Amino acid sequence: MRNNKLLSFKAAFGGIIVALSIVFMFSTGIIPTLTYAIPALCGALLMAVVIELGSVFAGAIYIAVSILSLLVVADKEAAVMYAAFFGYYPIIKSFIENKTGKTLSWIIKYLIFNIAMISSYFVISKVFMISFDDIDFLGKYALPALLLVGNIVFALYDIALTRLVTVYLVRWQKYIKRMFK
Repeated sequence: MRNNKLLSFKAAFGGIIVALSIVFMFSTGIIPTLTYAIPALCGALLMAVVIELGSVFAGAIYIAVSILSLLVVADKEAAVMYAAFFGYYPIIKSFIENKTGKTLSWIIKYLIFNIAMISSYFVISKVFMISFDDIDFLGKYALPALLLVGNIVFALYDIALTRLVTVYLVRWQKYIKRMFK
C-alpha cells in the first residue's frame, strides 16, 4: 500500500511540474521579453523534484518538458534555452558541487554554461533560422558582449538556485509533503 501511495505522489508531483512548466513556457509567446527568464524559472522548479523524487525522476520531467516545449511552444528560442541548459542544470548542479571543490565546480559550471549558450546560438540561428538583428548595433562584439553579460547573470542564477533550495527546505517542503499525504 505504501508503495502505491509513493508512486501516486511521484506521478502527481511530476505531472504538476510538467504542466506548470509548459504553461510558463507558453507565456513566452505572450510576453516575449521573458524568453530567458521563463526557462530559468522552469528549471528552478526542478530543484524541488530533485529534492523530493531524485535526479532520475527530475531527468524524466526535463525530457518531457523539453520535447513538449520544442513541439508546441511558439517561442523556439525559449524552448531551446530550456532544453540546452536551464532544464538540466538544476539537476546536475548539486552533483557537480558535491563531487568537486568550490573552485573546480565553478569552472565546470561555467564551461557547461558557455558550451550550452554557444550551442544554443547556433541551433537557434541555423536550425530555427531565427535572426539576432536587434543586437547588430554592437557590431562584431555583440555575441561576446552578450556572453559576458550571460556569464554574470549565470553566477547570480546559480546563487539564487542555492538559496531557493534553502528556502524550499525550510519553508515549503512541509507544505508539499502535507499536500500529498
